[in-house]
Amino acid sequence: MFDHLKGTGVAIITPFHDSGNIDFGSFEKIIEHVINGGVNYIVALGTTGESVTLSRDEKIAVLEFVVETVNKRILVVAGLGGNNTQEVINTIKATSFDGIDAILSVCPYYNKPQQKGLYIHYKAIAGACPVPVILYNVPGRTSMNLSAETTLKLAVDFKNIIGIKEASGNLMQCMDIIKDRPPGFLVISGDDALTLPMMSLGADGVISVVANAFPGEFSEMVNLCLKGKFTKARSLHFSLLKFTNALFLDGNPSGIKAAMEIIGLCKSHVRLPLVKVNKNIHSIIAEQVDFITKNQAIL
Repeated sequence: MFDHLKGTGVAIITPFHDSGNIDFGSFEKIIEHVINGGVNYIVALGTTGESVTLSRDEKIAVLEFVVETVNKRILVVAGLGGNNTQEVINTIKATSFDGIDAILSVCPYYNKPQQKGLYIHYKAIAGACPVPVILYNVPGRTSMNLSAETTLKLAVDFKNIIGIKEASGNLMQCMDIIKDRPPGFLVISGDDALTLPMMSLGADGVISVVANAFPGEFSEMVNLCLKGKFTKARSLHFSLLKFTNALFLDGNPSGIKAAMEIIGLCKSHVRLPLVKVNKNIHSIIAEQVDFITKNQAIL
């Protein structure tokens, strides 16, 4: 399990029809696209998957579809978290984990709990969850940072808390976790642009937005890092960097959905309160998609 969750996970988008309903036809194409591109696992119902705007029935349908389409070819991780601890536990108990290999559980948002509250929250989830748990620290969205100290205590105290997706952007914090983590505990980049720097410090991979569009190129960069070939990895990193930055200029997943439409994999529809990227940003993304596509053989 630990080895298979090293490398590249993709925070997969949820494509929509013009009507706003989930576009399962395009969804299948995207899943095949990322598997053929060499990603190690798929994360469904994450931030990039717009899980907060999906109904409970839609979430169940998405998970069932991903599990069925993947068909055990790679691992599947389900985004399952929230800021109401008991509701998260209730959802865990009501979830069928057949074909789901782990969950990614976001740090509670809005409530602004103390570190003690975060610890007890994840303790409760670890006690209720029948599959391994990956912590998800993204203070830019939650307004609450899961400290290195709390992360390490959770890693030591609960065997089924197997890693953290670290999207704090704080390399000092990441280094503190990597330096003192127990054996086997995974540190996973939650920021595409910081993946190479984090892996040079000992991180184990990424849960990527970019890999929706260019799974082969991003997976190759990550695999080179895992092999210690950082000179080659750095070249790929810089060739993808403008595209990576462009995706987030007008919000995620609006940026990656624009790219996916340009590539021809799905429409760029997002659900309110998100909207599509503006025309200027769309042009920048299109330019970078064109650059990468034309230079794929070189990259």
